[in-house]
Amino acid sequence: MTQSPPLVFENVQDYPRPPALEAVPQGITVVLNSKVIVDTCNALRVLETHHAPTYYIPPDDISAQLVPVEGSSYCEWKGIARYFDVIADGRVAELAAWSYDKPSSAFSRLAGYVAFYANRMDVCTVGAEVVRPQPGDFYGGWQTSNLTGIVKGGPGTRHW
Repeated sequence: MTQSPPLVFENVQDYPRPPALEAVPQGITVVLNSKVIVDTCNALRVLETHHAPTYYIPPDDISAQLVPVEGSSYCEWKGIARYFDVIADGRVAELAAWSYDKPSSAFSRLAGYVAFYANRMDVCTVGAEVVRPQPGDFYGGWQTSNLTGIVKGGPGTRHW
């Protein structure tokens, strides 16, 4: 019988500020409308104090249609984000993904990579684990069972 590797716990309160950017060692999948729209071993993740990690997918590893929508947001670390509706086999997930076309130099590896809101997809996984969305309606981190500490996003925590 093969055993799974031991779980490595990460305290979100120990994540750095400014955030860190690193390669993801596990595979990432995203499912929308019962279709696997992402299956990659090439993801990056951003680790920021009090945030669940945010996973960014290379555009070549996305099989859904991404339709740009009006509006943007600004991150003091990464720059200006643009948003997308995500379409898979006719189903539209509104404002379900975002990307940085011209991120700051510290995050230049993110250029064109796309992050998905887990709560707007059917299923998102890191390795074999189904993720839970970061609380709230703004942040897009993915919570996994190895995270400890207080993850911001719930009532009263948005602007910590």
